[in-house]
Amino acid sequence: MKNKSKIIIITAAVMAAIVMILCCLLYFGFIHINNPELKGLTVRGVDVSSYQGEIDWPQLASQDIEFAYIKATEGSSYQDPYFSQNWQGASGTDIRIGAYHFFSFESGGDTQAQNFIDIVEPVDNMLPPVIDVEYYGSFGSAETIDVNAIRNELRIMVDLLTEEYGMKPVIYVSADTYTTIVQGSFDDCGLWHRSVYSSVPDDVDWVFWQYSNRHRLQGYNGEESFIDMNVFNGSEDEFNAFPG
Repeated sequence: MKNKSKIIIITAAVMAAIVMILCCLLYFGFIHINNPELKGLTVRGVDVSSYQGEIDWPQLASQDIEFAYIKATEGSSYQDPYFSQNWQGASGTDIRIGAYHFFSFESGGDTQAQNFIDIVEPVDNMLPPVIDVEYYGSFGSAETIDVNAIRNELRIMVDLLTEEYGMKPVIYVSADTYTTIVQGSFDDCGLWHRSVYSSVPDDVDWVFWQYSNRHRLQGYNGEESFIDMNVFNGSEDEFNAFPG
């Protein structure tokens, strides 16, 4: 009986150690839950901001990266301090680039659109603008905002960016902002879905999938050692033709 108890204790300890090791490997970016290549999705890209610091774009682009989204703005006044050099540096590589805006629940859609337009100059083969819609700070759920008012302001921004750049923006969502704000109201826009612990739900029609927020690549030296990884929902030819 004592031997059996010892075996149970040892087995439990070993299992706990294995789980802890796996959690550490996941946290530090050495293994990843999602592998889009197993689904035949091979057009990979990154999204970056000032957190990545100075970026060596040729080096980053050489690591099987075909596109990059670069943070430009946030709200009605914030402009990422690294945007201009990133936009210029990335434009000198073969990767396709696009710019993204973090949407504020405290600003009008018109002033947010103008903030983005003021800094983002179109380039050849540019990807559609992206509006990043996430809960943040004291706005942590649908209960903390006026959903209809936010939808109205988001629609204003979508329409203004469409007019300015000649293509519909893509809207970046998490599972909760998709179901509470975007779903059913912005079907004219492509979706960029954040799902780093599982695949995108089968009933969601998406263009980009952020499948990892803990990748490590070479070519940047910012305070953030990780970089977000994304994949396009289609073939190489479809990506080259996007947005069509």
